[in-house]
Amino acid sequence: MSSVGYLDAIILGVVEGLTEFLPVSSTGHLTVAEGLLGLKIDDPAVTSFTAIIQFGAIVATFLYFREDFVRLAMAWLRGIGPGRGRHMAIDPDYRFAWMVILGSTPIVIVGLAAKDLVDGPLRSLWVVAFALVLWSGVIWWAERNPAQKYSETELGPRQVLIIGLMQCVALIPGVSRSGATISAGLMLGATRIAATRLSFFLAVPALTGAGIYSLKDVDTSVVGWGQLAVGTFVSFVVAYFVIAWLLKLVAGHSIGLFNPYRIGAGLVVMGLLVTNVLSPT
Repeated sequence: MSSVGYLDAIILGVVEGLTEFLPVSSTGHLTVAEGLLGLKIDDPAVTSFTAIIQFGAIVATFLYFREDFVRLAMAWLRGIGPGRGRHMAIDPDYRFAWMVILGSTPIVIVGLAAKDLVDGPLRSLWVVAFALVLWSGVIWWAERNPAQKYSETELGPRQVLIIGLMQCVALIPGVSRSGATISAGLMLGATRIAATRLSFFLAVPALTGAGIYSLKDVDTSVVGWGQLAVGTFVSFVVAYFVIAWLLKLVAGHSIGLFNPYRIGAGLVVMGLLVTNVLSPT
């Protein structure tokens, strides 16, 4: 069994930070990177390592949107007291805080129910390759004629719940959590900025839950706490700059810009699998 070294931790941290919020699938890229590094991709210890270093991306999200998180938290705390119906009606921050909670509910339920499937049969590079290619079609469809009518505070419970359900599809490696949520938001009439910001907010409960749950699978004979710390820190630094860049990009560009890369990466992985350069698991 191969262990995760410090160089592996740095490489995986960079991959996580670069791809977590881009519509290219961080899980898919991490799985491919693990295979290229000679790590056993279906080893629970390796799987837990990649889930835990996502904490870096979570911290980056909190830091970048710290004013938003504080404002939403304060609005929610004020609103759960007397007169909460009035708060829902007049305070868009209170309402949006509840939308984030609602949108995060499906991934908690489905993530726990489908854990054995996600960590088992779906943990295959063939799945990653096909998902990278096929989900590009969904992104293309979402970007055909986006209405871009609704801001994040104008999205209703039905729309947010659908976006949350689409986040569950991203449990399939190669789909992309941000690609799924942003595409769903666009198809439901959200602006690109609103869909992207909501994707960031929905990431926090999803990634936090996955990281905490994966702590039980840490095996220090495969990956040490030092490597975990290095991977998490690297992912934090890289993810912070990616967030700023992505928000500027989506303000005026389609996320379909990533489709050629997704398709190319999927075809490359297929080629490496066919030629036995990579093993599926």
